[in-house]
Amino acid sequence: MQVFIARQPIFDQRQRVAAYELLFRSSAENLFPRTDADHASESVISESLLVFGFGELTGWKRAFIHFTRGLLVRQAAMLLPPDKVVIEILESVEPDPPVLRACEALKKGGYWLALGNFALEPRYERLAELADIIKVDFLAARDHQRRAFVERFQPRRIKLLAEKVETLDDFTEALHLGYDFFEGYFFCTPEIISRTDIPVRKQAYLRLLRDLNDPEVNFDRLEMLIKQDVALSVKLLRYINSAWFGLSRKVLSIRHALVLLGTEVVRQWATLATVTGLGYDRPDELITTSLLRATFCERLAVPLRIPRRAAELFLVGLLSPLDALMGRPMDELLTEIAVPDDVRAALLGEPCHLREIYRLVLAYERGDWDGVIALATSLRLDEDLLPGIYQQSVQWVNQVLST
Repeated sequence: MQVFIARQPIFDQRQRVAAYELLFRSSAENLFPRTDADHASESVISESLLVFGFGELTGWKRAFIHFTRGLLVRQAAMLLPPDKVVIEILESVEPDPPVLRACEALKKGGYWLALGNFALEPRYERLAELADIIKVDFLAARDHQRRAFVERFQPRRIKLLAEKVETLDDFTEALHLGYDFFEGYFFCTPEIISRTDIPVRKQAYLRLLRDLNDPEVNFDRLEMLIKQDVALSVKLLRYINSAWFGLSRKVLSIRHALVLLGTEVVRQWATLATVTGLGYDRPDELITTSLLRATFCERLAVPLRIPRRAAELFLVGLLSPLDALMGRPMDELLTEIAVPDDVRAALLGEPCHLREIYRLVLAYERGDWDGVIALATSLRLDEDLLPGIYQQSVQWVNQVLST
């Protein structure tokens, strides 16, 4: 059985990642043609523990996991560590006596319970009393309904999570109302600001990004670009001297590092470090998303039989949130950075091969499994390879962020 899994960040009021929602492909039709959906979901959850590992997948933050009635009644949650998960009860689960008994047992076992797409109806009151978190669909809920959840549950110290928060305006409204957690892609949405308001530090990083990706950049020019930025120089020396490389002698000069790594590797690394620098005043998850997209795109080059395009695919993923990092439109930014034409086309949403690969990565990131299957088929890619590539990408990001 192939386990498909993605993760979506859940933020606190300071836009720090508090947890991840794990998105499984748990369809009975896709995974277990001769068994029921409950058994399929239970097996997927069990396998995900063995295949991925919670710490590796969520950075040791809590994981929200969907539970059907069957999973609750069979106490499948007992397979999971209570301090690392939130049991999310789907809206389709009726709060009958067996379900309530199962939830009471979970609460006694130290598990957190969340109610997804919860309805304000009397029959759900007992379930609400057991809940630690209630999720509110911000796309579906009207203004008065968003407020009603706060007025009803905040005095009872039940946390509220606004989900499907897709814009900064939605996030600002939810924050003002008093919601505790937020889920959606608002942090990837650019907040357009005028050029004069862009900090000098970001302008310097943008110029460095432009110079690093100049097709004419050579060994000496690359050395000079890195040397003129003290922080970048220190990061490069720290990187080359990390346990990752296991060198017997310490590297003390930028030129020595360039010789050991090669111009293209250093250029890719410096581009990565520069994009990371652009995110100093943005949510950390925006940089994590950028790195994960970059390496996921890059690692698809070999199974797609286009290994020579790996560096360009990496660049597509890495630069994908550039508009959100800079607060300026993507088309305007790309006039200032020397990137290959098809990288530019992919980032601007124009039809090209790299764009289709990037769309596949976005579909996987959001847990859009129908989209994943359709795009993988179109690209003639074996979809069974994707979970392993995603897992390797997560591991790489964890390694990069820890050095």
